[in-house]
Amino acid sequence: MATGFPIALIPVLVSPQLWTLWLTFVGAVLVLMAIDTVLALPRRRLKIDIEPPETLYIGDSDDLVIGLEPRGWRRRLRLEVLCDLGPDLEVQPTRRVVIPGGQRGEVRIELSPRRRGTARVEKLWLRWTGPFGLTSRVVQHLVGKAVPVVPNVKAVRSAAIRFFAEDAMLGLKLDRNKGDGSEFESLRDYVVGMDHRAMDWKHSARHRKLVCKEFRAERNHQIVLAVDTGYLMSEPLAGIPKLDHAINAALLLGYFSLRAGDRISLYAFDSKVRAFSEPQSGVGAFPRLQRMTADLEYQHDETNFTLALAELATRLRRRSLVVVLTDFVDSITAELMVENVQRLARRHLVLFVATRDPSMEAAATGKPYSVRDIGRAVVAGQFDRERDVVIERLKRSGVHCVDVDPSQVSVEMLNRYLEIKRRELI
Repeated sequence: MATGFPIALIPVLVSPQLWTLWLTFVGAVLVLMAIDTVLALPRRRLKIDIEPPETLYIGDSDDLVIGLEPRGWRRRLRLEVLCDLGPDLEVQPTRRVVIPGGQRGEVRIELSPRRRGTARVEKLWLRWTGPFGLTSRVVQHLVGKAVPVVPNVKAVRSAAIRFFAEDAMLGLKLDRNKGDGSEFESLRDYVVGMDHRAMDWKHSARHRKLVCKEFRAERNHQIVLAVDTGYLMSEPLAGIPKLDHAINAALLLGYFSLRAGDRISLYAFDSKVRAFSEPQSGVGAFPRLQRMTADLEYQHDETNFTLALAELATRLRRRSLVVVLTDFVDSITAELMVENVQRLARRHLVLFVATRDPSMEAAATGKPYSVRDIGRAVVAGQFDRERDVVIERLKRSGVHCVDVDPSQVSVEMLNRYLEIKRRELI
């Protein structure tokens, strides 16, 4: 239609006497537009149902389900749907849906949270055209839904199911603690491959068959999850803040530690202590750990490692496994952090956990195509070397270190915990 008006003006420009032709064209278009508007679906006949998810989990996504029902409409309806989301949700493109006559349509909008807190779905914009496609209706539908965004306990549950579930085919239950450690677990019949040093000759003679002792890793250890909430941890990494990567990993380790019979404490800090819980045991303590981590806020203060780790040391009455979840930029700014972690490691077993930036490693090792790429590679390589120096200093001090990509932090941290339990280092 927009190109039709200039075309209709051509006869008028060539011959002014043909202005009636132009008026006829304009009149016909206006009549068609009026008919198109009248025949378009009225707003009142479009029923809109919105079903937001009850909860969103950081690092995961869920769908906002929009039900669209043109009541009493027998023609096919083409709709464009755009959702106005709050700043803590990823922007989503316009969705298009075709609803056959007399049926109900459905649109799913993916909600991907960027931060913990409360995500809002503000408005819904809908657009459809008349049967001739000359006019369109644009409708604004207020939603005003608030959805809480919490740490990703879904990942903890799924990992726990994989780890502790029974094998459906063999009927066997996995127990990763049996067979290691020095704490007596039970007696069992000898099978080929068992360690002969575990043979119980006294009971073997009594039962007239070979019997072995089965051991497990010691329990009731104290595990402290020390989470840095300073400004460096608020920076996004792989789509979500570093703090949320740390919280997700801490929740996974906390759940497994509670299941393994250990006691868990949470300690959050930056320029001051933000949260502390006394060590608790049993899986029943996990909901409290989940609530406390959900309440941790993103801070803008620089982390004071001297104050925070000294305060933590005074609160610990027995040797513990202290898991420090933090991050650093370079060796200069990390100096105080290293000194205080080393001081803490003199009395306690420390597991230092940091997350590498995959984009930094890609810049350092990727193929350069310009002078700017070369400059980025040099800077990124320098940062990586300084990071390796800091990690190596901590390792020489007896600190166990995990410094991997965000996707590997939880698994690598859990593997280190199981290794520490197996070797009875606590």
